[in-house]
Amino acid sequence: MSDSKHSSNFPPKGAMPHGPMRGPNGGRGPNMRVVEKPKNFRNSLFRLIKYMKPYRIMTLFMIICILLETFFHTLSPKLLGDVTTTIFNGIQENTGIDFTRIFYILFSLSLTYLLNIAFSYLQQVFMSRISQKMMQSLRREIDLKLAKLPLKYFDSQTYGEVLSRVTNDVDTISNSLQQTLSQIVSSLGTFIMIVVMMLMISPTLTLVAALTLPFSFFLSAAVVKKSQKYFRGQQKSTGRMSGHIEEMYSGHTVIKLFSREKAAKAEFDKLNEELYENNFKATFASSVMMPITGLIGNIGYVAICVIGGLLAASRALEVGGIQAFIQYLRQFNMPLSQIANIANVLQSTVAAAERIFELCDEEEEPVLSEYKKIPEKIYGDVEFKNVCFGYTGKKQLIKNLNLKINRGEKIAIVGPTGAGKTTLVNLLMRFYDLDSGHIMIDSIPCDLFSREDLRKVFGMVLQDTWLFNGTIRANLAYGNPTATDEEIDKAAKRAHIHSFIKALPNGYDFLLNEDATNISQGQKQLLTIARAFLKNPKILILDEATSSVDTRTEVLIQKAMADLTEGRTSFIIAHRLSTIRDADKILVMNDGAIIEQGNHESLMKQNGFYAELYNSQFTENNAV
Repeated sequence: MSDSKHSSNFPPKGAMPHGPMRGPNGGRGPNMRVVEKPKNFRNSLFRLIKYMKPYRIMTLFMIICILLETFFHTLSPKLLGDVTTTIFNGIQENTGIDFTRIFYILFSLSLTYLLNIAFSYLQQVFMSRISQKMMQSLRREIDLKLAKLPLKYFDSQTYGEVLSRVTNDVDTISNSLQQTLSQIVSSLGTFIMIVVMMLMISPTLTLVAALTLPFSFFLSAAVVKKSQKYFRGQQKSTGRMSGHIEEMYSGHTVIKLFSREKAAKAEFDKLNEELYENNFKATFASSVMMPITGLIGNIGYVAICVIGGLLAASRALEVGGIQAFIQYLRQFNMPLSQIANIANVLQSTVAAAERIFELCDEEEEPVLSEYKKIPEKIYGDVEFKNVCFGYTGKKQLIKNLNLKINRGEKIAIVGPTGAGKTTLVNLLMRFYDLDSGHIMIDSIPCDLFSREDLRKVFGMVLQDTWLFNGTIRANLAYGNPTATDEEIDKAAKRAHIHSFIKALPNGYDFLLNEDATNISQGQKQLLTIARAFLKNPKILILDEATSSVDTRTEVLIQKAMADLTEGRTSFIIAHRLSTIRDADKILVMNDGAIIEQGNHESLMKQNGFYAELYNSQFTENNAV
């Protein structure tokens, strides 16, 4: 049973974010992948738009609603101008005001307002549905990707960095998508409709207004180009901050133990300042856009007022036409300002999308086109043949390892830190792929089986316990979801944890909180051992499984482990050599190689490395 630590309450199905037995970095620290080459804004934007393809019919209806909303919105100034013209002409020509015409115009105006509101509501409904469906697809793709990534990816990433891409970046896209997608269509539609209405009123005034466009465009483009790197920095800073906060809160006990509060605060202040700087620059670049386009728009507005007045004085233009044109002129700059603002929002959106696409483009674990079906009956013969492996791909930790283990044997693996003990088990379960050589189970190469099928053969109990936020029953049945209540009770009794569970409120339905901090470390260890009993694996892996229990409980657990390992091939990584004296074979590892092997008595007679390790521990225990 995998006992990996995970930062979320419940793991995604099939995902193992930081494998149960960590590599060189253990998934911690600041080893965040920094992308050096410039980002491709256009490709990332088009790639994001492709997620709309399944919803193209809904998108079409949304665009139709937006265009109809825009049509009725831009029609209202013309109707208001007709009212003004009707009143002005009636007074000017002494013919009286045509109230009937005014009534029909106002009735049409009211109808356009109502239709504008109705289509605005419909387009918001369609937009919300499209954006949420897109995000649902994107989250599903990320979840599936995480399940396919090799452990070496997570060895070079912090928890916070991965979570930031899955949560912060997806939320950024979701929030901005609802704003930008409809606004782009609306702004472009509004701009075209306004230009048409302005041309109908006065081509001369339209030409004057159009002269301001190049200035707005070039200034906006310059700001957008300058601001893109700040939005990218904003997303990266958010990821670093999330990673730091996750580490500080999960390790707050250790921080207090070593009195490192000031150092943690200093690091937080540094990251906070970096985030502030990037946020400020990104916000400043965004806020500068509106004043620039507003200033240019006001200059054009002054010119229109002067020229429009001259045209009205010469009766070349109706008074109501001037009124309508001025309203259109105000609206003329609005879509341009919105487009400029959307350009800034898109910087943040695409920056977030690029980070997600980086994750989606990571190299996955190799998959064969056809896997061999794992035999129903596994006997447990294991063989390492010329196995070579290195975490970095350059420096090899294990070189030309050859080892044959017979079914049912209890194999203990000992050696100093960094000798390759955990690596050996990682390779056995295909958490990492070999550089060369083969690992065989019952004379069949492991890489012919799918990883999922292969890992069903194994049970695992680790020193680093992992339990999720849920009931004790759900935690015990995590590796065997079809287990009955009777089987769960039996497994708990064999692990000597049944009495403790029954004494808890609600018994097996007692709810463990996040990281199971509402029970002791020893009790957590016993639960993971019971979980291994329940899975009833063919091959068992124990990594210092009794290190967190007291001496009295350890004696009981050792007896239970003897029962569990009976008739099963078992690999036991041990630091306390006194616990593996009855192993069938002891492998002594150093620098990735097996330097000695045999049972306890034969190794002690050799008076070699193992004897030296054992005697040093015996001497230390006697000294204590």
